[in-house]
Amino acid sequence: MPHSNIPAESADFVIIGGGSAGCVLANRLSADGANKVVMLEAGGRNNGLLTTMPAGMATLMRDRNVSNWAFESEPVEALGGRATFVPRGKGWGGSSSINGMLYVRGNAADFDQWRQMGLEGWSYEDVLPYFRRSEDGPGEADRYHGKGGPLPVRFGHSSEPLYQAFIDAGKQAGYEESADFNGESQFGVGRYQVNIEGGRRAGALRAFLIPALSRDNLMATTGVHVTRIVTEAGRATAVEYRLGDSPEVGRITARREIVLSAGSMQSPQILLLSGMGDPEALRDVGVESVAALPGVGRNLQDHVDVAVTYRSPLPLLWSRTKGFRAALIGLRYLLRRDGLGAENSMEVGGFLRSRPELDRPDLQIQFIPGVMANHGRKGIEPFDGFSLDMVALHPESRGRVSLSSADPMAPPRIEPNHLATPGDMATLRAAIHIARKIGTQPALAPWRIAEDEPGADIVEDDIMDAWLREKSNTIFHPVGTCSMGQADDPNAVVTAQLKVRGIDGLRVADASVMPRIVSGNTNATTMMIAEKAAEMMLK
Repeated sequence: MPHSNIPAESADFVIIGGGSAGCVLANRLSADGANKVVMLEAGGRNNGLLTTMPAGMATLMRDRNVSNWAFESEPVEALGGRATFVPRGKGWGGSSSINGMLYVRGNAADFDQWRQMGLEGWSYEDVLPYFRRSEDGPGEADRYHGKGGPLPVRFGHSSEPLYQAFIDAGKQAGYEESADFNGESQFGVGRYQVNIEGGRRAGALRAFLIPALSRDNLMATTGVHVTRIVTEAGRATAVEYRLGDSPEVGRITARREIVLSAGSMQSPQILLLSGMGDPEALRDVGVESVAALPGVGRNLQDHVDVAVTYRSPLPLLWSRTKGFRAALIGLRYLLRRDGLGAENSMEVGGFLRSRPELDRPDLQIQFIPGVMANHGRKGIEPFDGFSLDMVALHPESRGRVSLSSADPMAPPRIEPNHLATPGDMATLRAAIHIARKIGTQPALAPWRIAEDEPGADIVEDDIMDAWLREKSNTIFHPVGTCSMGQADDPNAVVTAQLKVRGIDGLRVADASVMPRIVSGNTNATTMMIAEKAAEMMLK
C-alpha cells in the first residue's frame, strides 16, 4: 500500500503517531501480509539533511521546525517561574529523528521495580529479549545484545582525545570504567552506544519504517492530525482526523485494534480529547466524558539536568565550528559522511550514585567538548570549554499534561513541576560536587583553565540552590502520562498489557506508559515497549 496523505477507510490495526514506537509497530504489525495496517502521522517524512546528519540535532532541537513540535511548559514555580522548553519529535521517526542518538536502556532494577509494582511481564528478564530483538549490536550476540536486528547499535567512533581524558579523570576520581552501559553493570564512566551507522542517524525511521514501506499492506501517512478516538458501547472503533489545515474531519475504522503512540505529551492529549480522563476536568473544557480515567496526563516525570562547565586553552567545539568552519564540516559530511557532522559530540559519560546505599545510579553524566548556550537553544558559548552535564535520574517530583482547550489543534497544557521536593534539589546539589570532583582531576588539566559555571565561589547550599533554580532545565525525557498500573493505582491508565482501562480495542504503546522513569535516555526503552506491544497485539 503506497504512502498517502489520505488514509484508507478501514484497517485491521490503526497506529496513531509515527514516532519511535509507531515506526516499530508499523513494521512488526505489517510483517504478516494478512494484516492491513495504517499509521497516522501529523508531521512529514523527515528525510532532509538535518535529520540524516547526526550533528543536525543541534539545529533541530533548538526551535519549532518541521521536525519539532517545540512546546513550552507552564511557568515552573521551583525554577523561579520560568517556563521550560519541551521539544518533541514531529514526523516519521518522532523524537528519534531529532534526539542525541544515545542508546541507553536504563538499569535492570528499573524494570524489576515495574514488576514489583504488580506489572507482570515487565521485569528485566522479561523485557531483555525485546531489547535484543531490535538490535544489531556492537559486537557478537550475547546475553545482553542481539545481532542482526533492524536497529544499529554502535560505539561512537570519534578520535577526540578529550573523551578519553574524561574517562581517565573519572577513574582518577575513584569511579570504575564501564565497558558497556547496557551490559552487566551500568555503574561507572565510559563510552556510550549510539544509533549512528555509516555516518547517518539510525533512528526508528531508518531502522523500522523505511524497510516496511514497500509492503502493500502498510499505509504510512503524513500530514494527518488525529483529533479524536471514537468509542461505541465501551469499545474504540474508529479514529477521526484532519488533513493538514483542512477543517474537514475524516474517519478510519479499526477492525481489530487502535494503538496510541503519540508520545508523552500528545497521547494523553488525544485520550482527553476523546473523553477519557477526569470527568470534572473534561467538563471544564467542554469535552464529554466516556471513561473516568483520572490518571490520564498525571504522573509526568522527566530528567532535570544542569551543567558544570570549564573554559579551555585548547581548540574545542567553538573553535572548530565558528565561521566558515561550519560550512567545511557540512561539505566534508556531504562528500565523505565523516568528521564532526557524523558525530553527536557526546560519546562518553557515566552513571553514578549520589549516595552509596542506592541500588542503581541516580546520576548520569553527558560529557560535551563544548559549552551549551541556554541549554543548546542558542548553540554553544563563544569560547572553548567542556561540559559535564549532570542529569538527575529518579525525580520525586510529578507533573501533569492536560487540555488547554477542546481544540484538537491547540498544544497540550504542560505543567512539569520540576524540583518540587527537597530530595530533588539535594540530588542535583550532590551532582555538582561530583562533577567538580571529576572535572578537576589531572587527566583533564591540559584542557582546563578554570570553572566557568557555576563558578568556584558558589559553594554554600543556599547559593547553589539559587543557581540550580536559575540554570536547571530538562534533558527532554518525559514519561508516565498514560501510566501502566494495577486497578487500585489512581494514576493507572493502561494495564500490564497496555490496554486502556475500561475501553476495549485500544492500547497505548510509547514512553507515556512507563510507571517510573528509567535510569537513562528513554528512546531505547520506548522502542522496547513497542516491540512488546506488537507481540501482544498479534497474539
